[in-house]
Amino acid sequence: MKCPYCSYQDSKVLESRTNEETNRIRRRRECLSCKKRFTTYEIIETVPLMVLKKDNTVEAFDRNKILNGIIRACQKRPVSIEKMEQIVTEIEQQLLNSLEREVPSTAIGELVMEKLKETDEVAYVRFASVYRQFSDVDSFMAELNELFKSKNKKK
Repeated sequence: MKCPYCSYQDSKVLESRTNEETNRIRRRRECLSCKKRFTTYEIIETVPLMVLKKDNTVEAFDRNKILNGIIRACQKRPVSIEKMEQIVTEIEQQLLNSLEREVPSTAIGELVMEKLKETDEVAYVRFASVYRQFSDVDSFMAELNELFKSKNKKK
């Protein structure tokens, strides 16, 4: 870090504090040449996660959209709002860890279904029925049969 007083290139950090609300780190520094102290602020930059929609449009990732879909699927089910938020956080973290900056909406939908399947089967079927756009009873029954098969394999 360049000293603002003498332009010396090196300084030592005396104290660091993070501010969770603004994603900033405040550092108190001392120049190794002139011994003057100064403060720097570091801002954590994140590259926004973009979602590639089915119609090939791209929009910014919005965790509230996922949460709203999960809330609708879990309506009148014994799933706490904390659990729903945890699911969204896990999905968001998984997407960020993938290092892909443009994620297909289909991949996000599959992740939601995977998490709901582990959490509540009724919520899973509700979400899948909207997400997969079942056109008739046969496609709905096929999904239920797959759920039964995977449930029986676990036993």
